[in-house]
Amino acid sequence: MTTLPEQFEQQVAQRLPRLTASALNGDIAQAADLLAEAIANGGVITAFGTGHSEAFAMEIAGRAGGLIPTSRLALRSLVIQGRRDKGLLGTPDLERDPGTVDDLIDLHPIDPRDAFIIISNSGVNGSIVGVAERLKEAGHPIVAVTSLQHTRQVQPKHPSGKRLKDFADVTIDNLGPYGDATLETEFDIRMGSISSITGAYIAQLLTMGIAQRLADRGITPPVFLSANIPGGDEHNNALKEKYAGRLCVEA
Repeated sequence: MTTLPEQFEQQVAQRLPRLTASALNGDIAQAADLLAEAIANGGVITAFGTGHSEAFAMEIAGRAGGLIPTSRLALRSLVIQGRRDKGLLGTPDLERDPGTVDDLIDLHPIDPRDAFIIISNSGVNGSIVGVAERLKEAGHPIVAVTSLQHTRQVQPKHPSGKRLKDFADVTIDNLGPYGDATLETEFDIRMGSISSITGAYIAQLLTMGIAQRLADRGITPPVFLSANIPGGDEHNNALKEKYAGRLCVEA
């Protein structure tokens, strides 16, 4: 009998080749095409995720080995920079409230050339769908990352009745099951949530795919070095100057 760690390893292992194939000739490849085009035209890629999906946004924006022209939206900006009550932090209220959209976007510098990656396992919460709707109306390219199995089985919470995927130019399936957890346990509780692992893998595949496409066009990929190695800060700061006032990686 296999142990839970061994079973979980199998769940992870069976998904990664499918995502790699998507990066070679599938939805991840299409998303990389779209996002590379935005950067080549002077745009910034901004990521937005709430709850655990914020980890994906952190994989995209402002990390070593990642792309300089990246930014992210964060709901806590509504408290730290805006006027929302701090008591909302740590609750699901901001995530589920469609009314957060205008305030959140108004706090963030957005250029018409920018493209967006919006991440939500369920794809139905009010803030996620509201941001996607607003950005689509403004004409921005949108890549959605979601669990197609989960989002198809739950009801939208946005007044439009739509899901995140309904506003996306490209939708990437994170291959998470309904409820995210992959394993049945002897104590009758499902465990082994997968979306954070597949999400991090997707984010890195996108980042490398965008860089390769830029290089193929004769554009040196603007990539962060670790700030913890000699010369890292100098390298990063020089490249970031091109996007002064347009990058936000911390709320």
